[in-house]
Amino acid sequence: MEDALNLERLSRDVACAAISLAMTESREEEARLREMLAARDIVSAAADYGGAFDQSVMKIVERAIIAARRENVIGPSHHEEGVVAGAAREAVSQVAPKALGLPVGGKIAVARTGEHVAVAVFFNIGLMHLDEVCIGLGHRSI
Repeated sequence: MEDALNLERLSRDVACAAISLAMTESREEEARLREMLAARDIVSAAADYGGAFDQSVMKIVERAIIAARRENVIGPSHHEEGVVAGAAREAVSQVAPKALGLPVGGKIAVARTGEHVAVAVFFNIGLMHLDEVCIGLGHRSI
């Protein structure tokens, strides 16, 4: 029973970490948060994104994988890259109904502790002052 509670806590912690990282407003804030997460044994990475949503889903997923590899959140194995790609596609698919046909801008973040990996996207969707704000989250296990 205690092991199940610990696994649930780890899933929640890594999801909260990814969402918080995706919502950072500057590189400095992102770096501070990544240091705080590292002190809690959560490794993380993030990448900014902006452009037309329809034409860019795969670029968003690729940015998540590249950032995760660059920051040693995952290793170079196909399995670990696939875990990030799957979680990123899940997160992106959650924002797709609002974003189709519109420009988006924001950040995609990856967080990992142990075997738990979470990917969060935080996007502004739309034009000028008419933006919609949206978050998507995907979780996988390595």
